[in-house]
Amino acid sequence: MNSQDFLKKLETEIKISKLSPYTLRNYLFFNRELLDLTKKQPDKIDSDDVKLFLAERMNNLSSSSTILFLSSIKFAYSTILGKDPTSGIKRPKTEKKLPTVLTKEEIITLFNSTTTKKSRLILELLYSSGLRVSELVNLKPVNLDFSENIGWVRSGKGKKDRFFILSTKLSKKLEKFINKNQEWNFLFSKENPLTTRNIQKIVQKATVKAKIDKSVHPHTLRHSFATHLLDNGVDIRKIQALLGHSNISTTMLYTHLSQEQLQGIKSPLDSL
Repeated sequence: MNSQDFLKKLETEIKISKLSPYTLRNYLFFNRELLDLTKKQPDKIDSDDVKLFLAERMNNLSSSSTILFLSSIKFAYSTILGKDPTSGIKRPKTEKKLPTVLTKEEIITLFNSTTTKKSRLILELLYSSGLRVSELVNLKPVNLDFSENIGWVRSGKGKKDRFFILSTKLSKKLEKFINKNQEWNFLFSKENPLTTRNIQKIVQKATVKAKIDKSVHPHTLRHSFATHLLDNGVDIRKIQALLGHSNISTTMLYTHLSQEQLQGIKSPLDSL
């Protein structure tokens, strides 16, 4: 089997497994890169080739990138050729870095730094509902219930549906926006969903204009949503449900980010 046939089979297997477009892109990329580096046919790839790739191409990248690479190779070769060239290669520990969170003042400045009404609505929805950017771009007007101020994510991460909350202020603005663009299939686009790259550019542009000296991405607004809810005293289990986390340990990350709650703790010295 040559490389082209192998990659085509891999694409088919990923689609059959109903993995996400993100997974499809990354798995194909890493397998193509490995074959390009080694100049070997797929059935000749072994663990030494995988180690060579790690040393040559992955040396300066994060642990999560290395883990993703190894997962993509394991899936491809075990599914198509019935072997695992990553077997025996030690996986690095996942780096647990605290994500960036914006203050409430920075959130307001970010909103005020958008250049169009649509861009502002997008950022306000990301922050007010804690949506993933991939969920936001696929939202349709029918997914929103303005009478209850809630919305529905259909087939989100893990192919699960979940509801999200809508700000009362934002709900009215979104309803007006939809009425103005009744021919649109998606909430923020007419025929096809916006790309996640479109949203990233909107966030980056507003961040620069707002002069916020932090690394800000669309997901930063989701982190800020969760942290500010915690600051407001919302139970961690409710935040877990709103974020769509299957494991509470993922949501517990935000307990390390809530500065307001930590600042409210009295030192034991004060009680002596």
